[in-house]
Formats: sequence, structure tokens, C-alpha cells
Amino acid sequence: MAITSANQLELLQTAEAVAREKMIDPDLVIEAMEDSLARAAKSRYGSEMDIRVKIDRKTGNATFTRVRTVVADEEVENYQAQLTVAQARPYLDNPQIGDEIIDEVPPVELGRIAAQSAKQVILQRVREAERDRQYEEFKDRAGTIINGVVKREEYGNIIVDVGRGEAILRRNEKIGRESYRPNDRIRAYVKDVRREARGPQIFLSRTDPQFMAELFKMEVPEIYDGVIEIKACARDPGSRAKIAVISYDNSIDPVGACVGMRGSRVQAVVGELQGEKIDIIPWSDDQATFLVNALQPAEVAKVVFDEDATRIEVVVPDEQLSLAIGRRGQNVRLASQLTGLDIDILTEEEESKRRQAEFNARTKLFMDTLDLDEFFAQLLVAEGFTNLEEVAYVDQDELLSIDGVDASTADELQTRAREHLEAANRAALENARALGAEESLIEFDGLTPQMVEALAKDDVKTLEDFATCADWELAGGWTTENGQRKKDDGILEPFGVSLEDAQTMVMTARVMLGWVDPTELEAEAAEGEDEQEAGV
Repeated sequence: MAITSANQLELLQTAEAVAREKMIDPDLVIEAMEDSLARAAKSRYGSEMDIRVKIDRKTGNATFTRVRTVVADEEVENYQAQLTVAQARPYLDNPQIGDEIIDEVPPVELGRIAAQSAKQVILQRVREAERDRQYEEFKDRAGTIINGVVKREEYGNIIVDVGRGEAILRRNEKIGRESYRPNDRIRAYVKDVRREARGPQIFLSRTDPQFMAELFKMEVPEIYDGVIEIKACARDPGSRAKIAVISYDNSIDPVGACVGMRGSRVQAVVGELQGEKIDIIPWSDDQATFLVNALQPAEVAKVVFDEDATRIEVVVPDEQLSLAIGRRGQNVRLASQLTGLDIDILTEEEESKRRQAEFNARTKLFMDTLDLDEFFAQLLVAEGFTNLEEVAYVDQDELLSIDGVDASTADELQTRAREHLEAANRAALENARALGAEESLIEFDGLTPQMVEALAKDDVKTLEDFATCADWELAGGWTTENGQRKKDDGILEPFGVSLEDAQTMVMTARVMLGWVDPTELEAEAAEGEDEQEAGV
């Protein structure tokens, strides 16, 4: 095949036809043709040459040129495509490095092998352009619902035709035991769109909580208009779900709007989710109120927050325990996902027993350490004192507010508490030193003698040892093994050290040792604050 006037227009017609079929820019097809013709020309004139082809977009005329670039003397590597300033003088008046000498060369005849190679180049470039188009089209659809037609099943994964591309619904993203046959219509949530070597990968999901949220947005006009907002959602796919909503219009009930007339709106979502039971609950800024709502249909008697507000205790009547926990822990698990809190559920009887045990333990502590009789010790506990530090360092007016306590009694109580604490600290330090704790660790700001003793018992004896600890090793945490959550006890957890406190202490130790540049930490902290403000 020769590039003659007989087939010049045919090139443009072919490019137009391919571009229309693949829905890509015709220029991309023509550029692919130019590249393939240039490769064919190199096989004829020599692979070392820089042969370029330009196809006129109006006439289809293909121009073949040889390009040689002027480079410095020491940079000449390819004598067919490069030449020095001196070598360029016969061709250019005042050659400069970077100038190009362009000579037109005769068009090439495409043999069978060259034509086949050119075809492969064009097909490859067209495929790449098609992949780019698909990615650009679908990347902005992540986080939305898409309709498609089932094409086939591969190892339990469903391949879905979504119009101008294919998507995959993985086995673990299907609800329960859903099964599909070819040509079945399917609706799913676009979880992710990635650019990969073999083309854009569109990952679908029917189990993602946001799939349910998007379904409600389609069924409830108030959500679509922004009058009602879905604040949180949690799912046990195919079984049960909880969704928290809030209304920004006092005249509109968010729960009623989502349920619809005779349940028409929520039933439409339930039908799409294979009969999944959905609890629609009102959102509240008050965590305790929101948690009580999230545990519906169980009744809650009392909510007790931990100091760091990430763990919470819920007290329910004895007969409500099974309802609050739910089948296989489903109700409390969904409530935990919805609120973002770790929830401990106790019956009123269990809570009463625990409170009594704590009361007795604190009473005994004050009797043994402060040499008090049982009545006076119980009086301190009843007034809210929980440990010796509170007695020793509290403002004396708080002690004087207790019936029967005068100034001399308050002084004596605080003196005894301080003496006991100082003796305990001395004993802990002696024990820590005996275990091998070094002064660098003992003098570290933020560690009490009892903490140093606990660290030494766990073979953390130097500041270097402490700096290598992970925050969860100090403060404790949770891990998941075989689907079960397992508690990891922290060395300093008994002393009330939080994860954030542990992170701060470890990073301080690393800065003191010169392992971390403090200016980098400040920059990271500032960046984190900026991101948080941007998010808000």
C-alpha cells in the first residue's frame, strides 16, 4: 500500500469511522496513523533515523520528513538523528544547539508485514484513547448509583455492562446470596474507579452503607433538595440497617418523610435491598440522646460516658438486655457503627453490683491508707472522692463542705494522704531502679514513679526503649482476629493514659533523642489543622 492521492482521503474517512465507533477524538486516530507510518518508514530507512509523518487534516496528504537535531559535540550519540554545530553549518546559516534540520523523504510502500504492524499500532493507540475516555467519563460517577445489565459471571464476580464500559460487582459486595443471570438488569453503587494498565476498573457494591443512602436520596425528594440530611448509616447487608436523619425545616419530620405515605418510600428501598429491615432514627448533636435513639427498639435507663468520650456504657432494664444487644449482637453493633462509639451494655442489676463493688473498694482504700473508720471512709466516697490524689490535693474548702469535717480534720486528712503518696512514690522508684530503669526514663516529664515501675517490669528501661514504643502498646487498643475484636492491654492503660497522651509522650521522647526534627512535627501539625478547617 502506497500513500497516494487515491487513498489519501481514505485515511481521513477511516479515522472518522473509527473515532465515531469508539467515541473518541478523530485527531487521536490520525496521530496513531502518523505514528504507525513513521514506524514503517524507519524499518525502510533505518531505525536510527528520526522519521516523522504529518497527515494533512483536510486533504489526507501524508508528508514524510527526516529530522536531525543540533547538539553539543560531547552529546552526539546517534549520528543518524544528531549532528554537531560544525556539521550543521552547510545546512544552516547560524546553527544553534537545539535547532532542527528537516528534510522531506519519499513516501514508503507498506508491505504486508509493515501494514500489519501499522494496524497493530493504530489499534493499540485507539484502545488507550478509549480507556482514557472511559476513565474520564466514570471517575466522576464514583459515589453514585448506576444501572447496568449483567453480562456474565466469573468466579462469583458479576461483570456488568454499564453502557460505555464494563464494571465488576465482586462476590463480597453482593447482598446475601444474590444470584444474577445474563441480561438481568442491576442497580449498584459505584464504589471506586481506578485507572489500571488493562483499562479503567469500575468497582460496584450493593453492600456499602452509602448505597442505601443514595437509594433514599432517589426516593425522598426532601433529601435530594437538602432539606433533610442523612448524617450516618450502618448496615448488616441483607438483614438490618440503621440510618440517622436530620431535618433543617422545623415543619418537616425527617423520619416521617423517609418512611413516606403508608411506608411507600422506605418500602421501595427495602425492596431494592432484598428485604433488609431499616430503622430510621432522628439525629441529635447530643451523643447520649443520639445513642438512645440508635439503640431502638430497646429502652435505655441510663448512659454513662467515659472521660475520653469514645467509650460509653449503656444501662438497660434487665428484660431489655436481649433486645438491646440484638440477634448475634446485631443491634448494638449497628448502633456502634452509627455513633462511632464503643458501647458496653449492662443491665440495671449488673450496674448496681458494679457500683457497689467500686464503693466498697474505695471505702477500703481510704480505711487502709488514711487510717479511717468505715463510716468516715464511706462518707468520703459518697461525696465523690475516688482516690488519694483527690483527697491530698483538692481545695480544702471541698473537704470542709462535708458534714463533721473542720479545718484540723481536713489538714490531717490531706497530710496523711500526701505522706502515703510520697511513700508509695519512693517505693515505686526504688523498685524501678532495682529493675534497671535508667535516670533518663525516670526524669522524663509526664511519667509518674508508678508508671516508670510498670514500664521497667515490661522491659522498657531507657528513654530509647520508651521512644520505640507504639502508642497502642502504652495506651492499649483493639485488634480484629478472625472477625472477633480482641482487647490489647497497654502498659500505662491502668494509669488512665489515653492514645493521644501516649502519642505525645512518644514523639516528645523521639525529639529529645534527636530522632525527629521538631520543625517537621510543627509543620505536620499545622497541615493537619488546615485540613481540619477545610473539612469543616
